[in-house]
Amino acid sequence: MSLCLSVGMNLPRVAAAMLLLTAPSAFSQIPEQLPDPDGEPADVNKPVKVFILLGQSNMLGFGHVKPKKGKTEGSLEHAVKEKKLYPYLVDDAGEWTVRKDVRNVRVMGSGTGGMRGFNNEWMTITGGNIGPEIGIGHHVGHVTDAPVMILKSCIGNRGLGWDLLPPGSEGFEFTDDKGVTWIHPGYKGTPERWEKGTEPKEIRWYAGMQYDGDTARAKNVLAELNKYYPGATEYEVAGFFWWQGDRDSRSAALSSRYEKNLVHLIKQLRRDFNAPNARFVCAALGQTEKGSTDNGGRILDAMFAVDGESGKYPEFKGNVAAVYTHPLSKGGSSGGHYDGNAETYMNVGEAMGRAMAELLSGDR
Repeated sequence: MSLCLSVGMNLPRVAAAMLLLTAPSAFSQIPEQLPDPDGEPADVNKPVKVFILLGQSNMLGFGHVKPKKGKTEGSLEHAVKEKKLYPYLVDDAGEWTVRKDVRNVRVMGSGTGGMRGFNNEWMTITGGNIGPEIGIGHHVGHVTDAPVMILKSCIGNRGLGWDLLPPGSEGFEFTDDKGVTWIHPGYKGTPERWEKGTEPKEIRWYAGMQYDGDTARAKNVLAELNKYYPGATEYEVAGFFWWQGDRDSRSAALSSRYEKNLVHLIKQLRRDFNAPNARFVCAALGQTEKGSTDNGGRILDAMFAVDGESGKYPEFKGNVAAVYTHPLSKGGSSGGHYDGNAETYMNVGEAMGRAMAELLSGDR
């Protein structure tokens, strides 16, 4: 059973506990190596399967397509044309391939402010920078027998425990290593924190302000579906991708709450988009190794915990997956955007896309 929404339709929210899996027959076999896209459009009489990409600068994408300052290593052009990686990105003539069954859409804004559009085209390489959406789009597009939209709505330097805090999240107290206890607000609280026993001073930002803005902008796109996927009239939010954690890793308090907040995020996104069936794939920070005990390690542990295979959250079995990215990273860190290495963004995108394909097919 799938949840199909006509543009503008307001269906009742369904509890996340009522998750139903999409029939595996709707998805093709997952190949070891992706073939070149066939260049054929999808049948727009079928609902568009929408995959919403959220997070901060990791998801935003800083992988260089062209060499920077004479440095060829690390650019996408060098990876594809010299190292022969990701062969499905170029055709026999050496030109970038185009997936005419996958729409690549990116919007952005700060907080609940206005929306700027950056991408609205078929999935291809257009120059500038790339993020994980390329690997995600090709993998999901290949296994999905329906039109696909990759819809990215995010901005850099945002924390799950503050800017991206989902509605319904509760506040908490945290005592730092100096013995000072701080109050961290719940959803719509302000400021970011204040010392216990003092009066908080309101600022022009609140907990969850970026969550509200990012989800609203994604909904704005879906409300004008035909503008972003020509000819389409219906959609289904089929999945969410989440690559985030750098901002929270800089705070002992926020990293200590990451698992709780991530669980709530998954459930809240499904409610907010009327998508109880939507799968969820998250990716860890590339610099963090298994066994790390610092703040980054806590975030990694949180992602492993919500993975449906862990068994900690039985309701996530078969519909939530976490990707360990340290072996996929070509160096650098999330804070430095992995030095702009396009291979890191492609490797992580492919891994996330494959994880989603496995969830969609029921193979995980």
